[in-house]
Amino acid sequence: MNYTATHSVADVAGMTSLRIYNSGMTSRLPLPGKTVRGSATGRPVMALLDLLGRRGSLRLLWELRDGHPQSFRQLGTHAGEMSPSVMNDRLKELREARLVELGTGGYLLTDSGRSLLQKLKPLHQWAEDWARQS
Repeated sequence: MNYTATHSVADVAGMTSLRIYNSGMTSRLPLPGKTVRGSATGRPVMALLDLLGRRGSLRLLWELRDGHPQSFRQLGTHAGEMSPSVMNDRLKELREARLVELGTGGYLLTDSGRSLLQKLKPLHQWAEDWARQS
């Protein structure tokens, strides 16, 4: 299903004031207010989970967490077995969602991307505690 991008996932989720102004181009980016995986109404959290649940999305965000720009090749090396075509698709989506940007030195997290990772840290800690209980 294709959507017309009007807002970034991060923007509608309330994490930034940045917006995507798109001149009619279509996007497969899950957007709040549109049908997304798991939500016919496109609740913002469901749109975000749809984006983050796509193969490789969280891994790419995680690999960019240190704030140092990485080239496509460096990211591919660190992201493991992700194919270049999947990685390219995910990076395009993450850039469109304003979570990742391509700077002169390579890919890096935007302010929204860093904010999202900060918000995911408690979830990471919960998962670590859960793993110790198993």
